[in-house]
Amino acid sequence: MSEIGRPARKPFVPVVLSREEVSRLLNAVDPALQLVCSLLYGAGLRLAEGLALRVKDVDFDRGVIIVRSGKGQKDRVVMLPKPIAAGLRAQLARSHAVWERDREQRLPGVYLPDALATKYPRAGESWAWHWLFPSPLLSPDPRTGRRRRHHLYPQRIGRALSRAAREARIPKHVTAHTLRHSFATHLLESGVDIRRVQELLGHYDVSSTMIYTHILSSSAAGTPSPLELIGKLPTS
Repeated sequence: MSEIGRPARKPFVPVVLSREEVSRLLNAVDPALQLVCSLLYGAGLRLAEGLALRVKDVDFDRGVIIVRSGKGQKDRVVMLPKPIAAGLRAQLARSHAVWERDREQRLPGVYLPDALATKYPRAGESWAWHWLFPSPLLSPDPRTGRRRRHHLYPQRIGRALSRAAREARIPKHVTAHTLRHSFATHLLESGVDIRRVQELLGHYDVSSTMIYTHILSSSAAGTPSPLELIGKLPTS
């Protein structure tokens, strides 16, 4: 009896924006969320990674951001985009004001992974562990039911990007991950080595990064259609 193999995996072609479309999108997004959306594109972050950044993860002196426990529970280092450095400093000041109010009100500290919360029970109250992008509202911790400060919610970013895409007249399905796809494609277009792009994206295997080279090297791009060779066509 012959074995039935796994069905062939369908080829995946990610949605990628042009640089001009990224610019239009970011200019159309809610100003309150423009910084975090710019960071997602500028550093190639997954949405969960960007929202979960802590104060201690932003290193202005070295010009880098530390992504903690990304996909696969791996840490990695990405660039701190220079055009938004001043905006990130301003965001830290806003976050610090939120942190100070929480401490004055003796609220529980921010969420910490279980092992850290056990080893350092007061660390969640420290400035270093506070969220870079704290939510303006408190919410119950699903583990304990205690109300505490969470980071911005992913749904808020998703809705803002969808609205911005419509306002910018971008006829593509735009999500936060579209910004990450665009980051990778634009780096490769600029000549950045694929291994470096792999490291910045946090891909375990370079084959995951290769999809972007397939987009760039597709034989469809630049190949004339036979329709171009048959002469003048009616315009309507």
